[in-house]
Amino acid sequence: MAHILFVLTGADHWTLADGTAHPTGYWAEEFAAPYEAFTRAGHTVTVATPGGVVPTVDKASLAPDVNGGPDGAAAVADALSAAEPALRHPVSLDEVSLSDYDAVFYPGGHGPMEDLAVDPASGALLSAALVSGKPLGVVCHGPAALLATADPAGHSPFAGYRLTGFSNAEETQAGLADKAKWLLQDRLVALGVDYREGEPWAPHIEIDRNLYTGQNPASSADLAAKMLAAL
Repeated sequence: MAHILFVLTGADHWTLADGTAHPTGYWAEEFAAPYEAFTRAGHTVTVATPGGVVPTVDKASLAPDVNGGPDGAAAVADALSAAEPALRHPVSLDEVSLSDYDAVFYPGGHGPMEDLAVDPASGALLSAALVSGKPLGVVCHGPAALLATADPAGHSPFAGYRLTGFSNAEETQAGLADKAKWLLQDRLVALGVDYREGEPWAPHIEIDRNLYTGQNPASSADLAAKMLAAL
């Protein structure tokens, strides 16, 4: 069975353009659905965060209206409860050795926009995972972490890769685009990736070599299924 590393944000807020702190963290479904899929298949999951801090779930992501209703919200809550041992005892990202894992997965939430986007340990891990050929999954705002792979000249090993992530249209519809310091889609395009966008909020996945990306929360379960097939 495979050993999969989940890299979660350690941030509990996202600093907006006016300097205010927007409460956030990781998005529950983007962690819960892949975690459940991988562990149900018999694989082992380890959680890592910057500094080994216990990750914060975005409370907005627990609401029934973003989980398809009360039953969906209950299923997400149950999955988080089952994952509590891993979530309560994350390893520190700067102590991770890629050789210990068969795949790497980055859930989203706005938290990665705050910390993983500028985290050198995460950037090094992503670059190494890409070169390794091991399945690398990144969903929603998780691709913000790819920004930390750029060298001082702005060059990233992800340049030219086809991928997706939370779109400007989705950020606008979520009501945060005009409050943000920067938008993920814009920064990914500037990084040199081949950004592909699907319909807002609908499942959309891009696979390019060993890189698996999903656009939004609705994409996370399908993304995990595609990665499972590759393990």
